[in-house]
Amino acid sequence: MALNQEIPKVSGPVSARDKNPTKVSTQEIVPSPTDDDGIFAHDKKHLLVNSPYTEEDHLLDLRTLDAENALLARALVGMRNLRPDYATAPYVDTFNWDEIMEELKRLARQHDHHWKETSFFIVAFRSRIPPTTVYEDLGALDKGAHAEATASGGFLKYWFGYPDKDGRNLATCLWRSQEDAIKGGVGPGHRKAAAAARSLYSHWKIDRHRLIIRDDVQSWEIIDWEKKE
Repeated sequence: MALNQEIPKVSGPVSARDKNPTKVSTQEIVPSPTDDDGIFAHDKKHLLVNSPYTEEDHLLDLRTLDAENALLARALVGMRNLRPDYATAPYVDTFNWDEIMEELKRLARQHDHHWKETSFFIVAFRSRIPPTTVYEDLGALDKGAHAEATASGGFLKYWFGYPDKDGRNLATCLWRSQEDAIKGGVGPGHRKAAAAARSLYSHWKIDRHRLIIRDDVQSWEIIDWEKKE
């Protein structure tokens, strides 16, 4: 599931003795807001629980995101499945997207923020495990990979269900971008989980989607990633 990258280090201040100091583009630097009631805090906390894992190294730091991504991550806290057959149901019909978008509108109004059209990258992992698979083994691999993905940045939401009577299940990730998802997949935890897939799953399939949220959250849609807007 999860995907990873090391967070790049920012150089310290340029010495006055440097003849040709390096210019740093402010467009590449995300500010670190301190307002506990602002966009970049949820329930007065900057670290957001955005998955079933609640330890600190699994929490999303809202201060690493821009306003659109931080607001969506906060709205996704209420994400839940609407039907029990989520393992096989169409993705767009599986979750409470309308409620999520209403919460996103509310948050944008609360912070007097003009939402700009933004698209996000979604991965849906559909799987089936045989009776011989120990589900706890899957959980340990998944947890390690998730911590790596969180450290890599841009990992807005992780949700997973539980296998049905036939061993079928769904796990899904929402990312700031496809680039973030790719960077999140290079760590040893993710490689270990991927290597174990052949022995732990009898079947798996990865679907990729694009979530597009229009200006002022007036409309939204989920389409195949490859499909043109």
